[in-house]
Amino acid sequence: MRRWLTAVAGGAAVALVLAGCGTPAGVDRDLTDDWPAPVAAQQFVPAAGVCHHSSQQVGFLSGYNPMECGESHRVETIHVGTLTGPGTERGTPPPPGSEGMRAAQANCQTEVSKAVGADWRSGRLGLTVVLPSAPAWAGGARWYRCDVTEITSIDDTAVDLRTGSLRGALTGAAPLAYRCFNPKLVKDKVEEMVAVSCTAKHHAEFVGIWQAPDISYAEFGRTTKRTHRACQSLTAKYAKVPDNSQLDFRAGTIYYQPYEQEWRNGNRGVQCFLWISDRNLTRSLRNAGNKGLPVT
Repeated sequence: MRRWLTAVAGGAAVALVLAGCGTPAGVDRDLTDDWPAPVAAQQFVPAAGVCHHSSQQVGFLSGYNPMECGESHRVETIHVGTLTGPGTERGTPPPPGSEGMRAAQANCQTEVSKAVGADWRSGRLGLTVVLPSAPAWAGGARWYRCDVTEITSIDDTAVDLRTGSLRGALTGAAPLAYRCFNPKLVKDKVEEMVAVSCTAKHHAEFVGIWQAPDISYAEFGRTTKRTHRACQSLTAKYAKVPDNSQLDFRAGTIYYQPYEQEWRNGNRGVQCFLWISDRNLTRSLRNAGNKGLPVT
């Protein structure tokens, strides 16, 4: 008992011994009531509106080193949200394809598109949903980060170093936005989409994002005609031509689909392009009408 008293309140223990059995003035014999109440533990939550030199797949605190976006960086945290509802009571972070991951992905897509000024998939941007580490989750962390990166091209998702925020990146002149391309074909398969100016000779142009239905990845792969027809409808709207059977004689389509894990997490955005194989284009076909995109 003496050792405990000395360890907890060494100065008070010595004073009591020196004073004998009496109680010194100002001492009420209660050794605990004058201690301040402990401060409640605060759960770490990352900040939005900051940038990072490297990307994280899992939000380990040891790897959290935010910086100003005016410095050279690779990643920007656009939004930080909180998971609620089903799945948050589980003992580990939501796995790919789970309800929790899909909810985080959906909200990140909304928040990021709002921040960049258009559907984030319509430009050279990557989106990663970062969840807490397993120990942090077990300790009560329920946040998720919406991290955005500038990628090299639609075919190369390597992350480029950049300075400045990506907010508004797909508005105005928008150098990151997808526009005109020259497809490189090998036996009717698109090997690469080479971005070019719309005033240079080209054969393809980005027309928009088709939100595919909530079906399995395997079923999506089996229904290519549906995807082609959906991209045709986007082409008709983009070029301002009738959306009818004559579209087959106006332009073909090229489309890029999400990777399978992205699909499982809820990203169903298909990137659609019109494709003209038999003549060179030297202008954008946006609002071109029947004259710009004739039946041939």
